[in-house]
Amino acid sequence: MTAPAAEFAANFASDNVSGVCPEILEAIARANAGPAMPYGEDEITRRLEAQVAEIFEHEVAVFPLATGSAANSLALSALVPRYGAIYCHREAHVNVDECGAPEFFTGGAKLVPLEGLHAKIDAATVAAAVSGAGVVHHVQPAAVSITQASEQGTVYTPQEVAALAAVAREHRLVLHMDGARFANALARLSCTPAEASWKAGVDVLTLGATKNGALAAEAAIFFRPKQAADFGFLRKRGGHLFSKMRFVSAQLEAYLTGDLWLRNAMHANAQATRLAEGLAALPGVELTAPVEANEVFAALPRALVEGLQARGFVFYVWRDAGPKPLVRFVTAFDTRAADVAALLAEAARLAGVGAGADQR
Repeated sequence: MTAPAAEFAANFASDNVSGVCPEILEAIARANAGPAMPYGEDEITRRLEAQVAEIFEHEVAVFPLATGSAANSLALSALVPRYGAIYCHREAHVNVDECGAPEFFTGGAKLVPLEGLHAKIDAATVAAAVSGAGVVHHVQPAAVSITQASEQGTVYTPQEVAALAAVAREHRLVLHMDGARFANALARLSCTPAEASWKAGVDVLTLGATKNGALAAEAAIFFRPKQAADFGFLRKRGGHLFSKMRFVSAQLEAYLTGDLWLRNAMHANAQATRLAEGLAALPGVELTAPVEANEVFAALPRALVEGLQARGFVFYVWRDAGPKPLVRFVTAFDTRAADVAALLAEAARLAGVGAGADQR
């Protein structure tokens, strides 16, 4: 189902449809003044590593990148042997939406998909899945990869991460966190970046900024810098060492300055909560996952789905089966409250609820 252009034309398909926030555009413009040394030897990139170390309260190795696929895949390639197993949720982005990039960049490591409620895996499930260590016929347990926030918009608490980390340490695995929406998770948790990452046992975080206001900026952050010894070579070999890296680093620097990343995420989360509460109040609508970040998953009556699409509201139909398709709405740093209100008003009208039902 695709939505035709119509009166409202509000787009809730993804936070990737959002623009670039003004502070980051201004930072790119400032970085454009005069020459700078290439390949990460510029002043901005050097400042960025110190900034990240301060924010996360830990020594780090930071590698700016432009895409989440590169960040996740290259980070895993630095941690996992070619014959390694990477345990992840079956819905994890690295398993479903990377077009085989993790396997490609690791040279053949195997993703081992696991089940878990609302797209999260837990420590017991991982512990039960780890097998084959030392057996030449099997891939060797190597890593656990979790998505924060998950692919259903749920958030791992520091306690849940720590439990996973304990299992990882017991089996000599590394713990990777795909943080494409890390800021949204952090805004929900109300804890420090350190508490949500390395203090809970995360070895490497791929920090996403693109979905939360950047143009194209991600970073692989290693909390054990020795694990990143080969990353520079892997990044170059993979075609992701940018000559004009200052323009990626400038985005990340602005993103992390003055809590911009958290302000953007809090706005997106608040709009998602408002949208979810409004939809849940309508007859026949069922939220299928807790709304803990900026994604709303809901089963809607088919007539409501088609009616909203006909009015120009854009969103993904996640699973189109039966009388109540499962749909996903995503809010962003620049989602307008007026657009959320318009969607809810139209949904109420279509559902025959309240004064809005008589407007057309």
